[in-house]
Amino acid sequence: MDPMQSMRQLVDELNKYNYHYYTMDQPLVSDKEYDALYDQLTALEAETGVVLPDSPTQRVGGELLKGFVPHRHLTPLWSLDKAQNEDHLTSWNNRVLKLVADYNSKNPDTPLPDPTYAIELKFDGLTLNLTYTDGKLVQAATRGNGVVGEGILAQVKTIKSVPLTIPFQEGTIEVQGEGIMNLSVLEAYNQKAAEPLKNARNAAAGALRNLNPKVTAERKLNAFFYNVGYAENLSFTSHQEMMDFLRENRFKVNPFISYCDDFSQVMAELGRIQEQRSSLDYLIDGAVIKITDMRTREVLGYTDKFPRWAVAFKFEAEETTTVLQSVTWNVGRTGKITPLARVEPVELAGVTVQNCTLNNVGDIERKNLKFALGTRVFIRRSNDVIPEILGKVTEENDGDEILYPDKCPACGFPLEQRGAHLFCNNRFGCRPQIIGRISHFASRDAMDIETFSDKTAGQLYDELSVREPAELYSLSFESLVKLERFGEKKAKNLLDAIEVSKSRDLASFLFALGIPNTGKSTTKMLADELGSLEAVMNATVEELTALPDVGGIVAESIVAFFADPFNRAGIQKMIELGVQAKAPEKQEAARSDSFFSGKTVVLTGTLHKLTRDEASARLETLGAKVTGSVSKKTDLVIAGEKAGSKLAKAQQLGIDVIEDEDELIRLLEL
Repeated sequence: MDPMQSMRQLVDELNKYNYHYYTMDQPLVSDKEYDALYDQLTALEAETGVVLPDSPTQRVGGELLKGFVPHRHLTPLWSLDKAQNEDHLTSWNNRVLKLVADYNSKNPDTPLPDPTYAIELKFDGLTLNLTYTDGKLVQAATRGNGVVGEGILAQVKTIKSVPLTIPFQEGTIEVQGEGIMNLSVLEAYNQKAAEPLKNARNAAAGALRNLNPKVTAERKLNAFFYNVGYAENLSFTSHQEMMDFLRENRFKVNPFISYCDDFSQVMAELGRIQEQRSSLDYLIDGAVIKITDMRTREVLGYTDKFPRWAVAFKFEAEETTTVLQSVTWNVGRTGKITPLARVEPVELAGVTVQNCTLNNVGDIERKNLKFALGTRVFIRRSNDVIPEILGKVTEENDGDEILYPDKCPACGFPLEQRGAHLFCNNRFGCRPQIIGRISHFASRDAMDIETFSDKTAGQLYDELSVREPAELYSLSFESLVKLERFGEKKAKNLLDAIEVSKSRDLASFLFALGIPNTGKSTTKMLADELGSLEAVMNATVEELTALPDVGGIVAESIVAFFADPFNRAGIQKMIELGVQAKAPEKQEAARSDSFFSGKTVVLTGTLHKLTRDEASARLETLGAKVTGSVSKKTDLVIAGEKAGSKLAKAQQLGIDVIEDEDELIRLLEL
């Protein structure tokens, strides 16, 4: 047999063993036998100088990559609508039933079947989108924004449960799944690692987005697959048929998938998953419920963001107890001093927790934590949010006292208490405040200076004495390349990004300034209503309070900010250096014939089918003015889940309220 034939035979045999070991969990040979065959293959590859495309030797990781190449998915990777409880899930199902019933009433000759449901685990890893052409893996990408992701083919090839070739060879398909790190693998890795990994999700995501595929290979990642997003010459009638196709083509499908003929069975199945969650060898943060019939999926279709035929059921936050060890105090860009609790390390939802949130001194008092150091406390973690301390396990003041600082922990300046918060008023000499203001100015929602980070702001402060955002526009290439870890390319990229930021619009610029008591919605409103930076800077309290979303406190904050000579000088310097800060040209007129035309609307609470930004944009397109606070000028309040004081004030003032999100969407679509 010639070497090429021998290699082909060895590759096929080793891939069969890999499939049975990593995908089916059914080893066919011992490790010793596998290694002997693998060594034969590597020797033949060295002898011939040829490596077959599906050779398992590719899985060890290749050379360091220069960067990630953007990849446009052949079909969008949708987000999923979320249900937080049984009522939300029932509402989703009721919408499905109504849409099916409406379709069947209009199409009695070709009715849809009664909905049935598939329930899958919602893995907590990194979404993968694999592209196969004529049976060969030709690309792998992250989800990205759902339309364009990052190409990570070299990294994904190191995952041994990912097939490099598949039996289906009739055109191109895209298969979606989740890259994960098993908890047992993480534990074994950390026992030997010089720098242990914090949790399985970050370990998987960090490995797959690492430019060195050898690092990815060392993490020994796994993957489960659950969808065929795009396919030439291929279609399915049901979810079960799609799963069978994935299994037949050597994809690893999680065995924990169930089917329900009736919706009443779904909640019982979700309860069973939650009971078994802690026994799984990987992280999950919920379950996904899907309609199984493919024709029904096609009829139900999609909203702007979600498929109507699927929903993610998010598990409730997990709670446990641990010991409160210490409290440190951090300084923010506004001078606010925030406590951070250090607790005895504890496992919670698959993550080792050591730090927990404490909002302010008022929070400490309210939760009876003033004398809690060294005692046991309740903590809760919800998804990726930093855990919070809920309170003491016992009611007694049996611990050491949390001492509130009277001087700034960063600069030593005397602190002032305002309400429940402590503040450092040394805004020109307190390092964290200055760095925080510069970082905020450069952040995505503000001037969006790419490649900029808190670390960059700290380096510029320490090494180039940058003390205010305006000084970013005076940075030179010569000064940047002298900095540690700043080569010519990094310096040029930063300067290019700073140059691009000069064209950001007025709303972004106003938000970047960090005016106290103003957020994105207020700065956007100021830009839309007043139309120029000069008009905003010279507005009086009376003029501002006449605008939507501006009360007395906000108006006084804005006037005081622009009356400050330091702030005005910084703005003038930026304008002289080329910052434009202009309001965008007026778009086509908003509709004047919609339900919302001419109304001043306030959004409050949590919406589940639209984000706050999406709802605001659609309301404005329909002629509404969206503001952030309820007043006598408000015409309508849209109240989502957990609406609080704004809803109460609207009811007190007799303002119309929409509390049904389905009704909101119906009105938006009129």
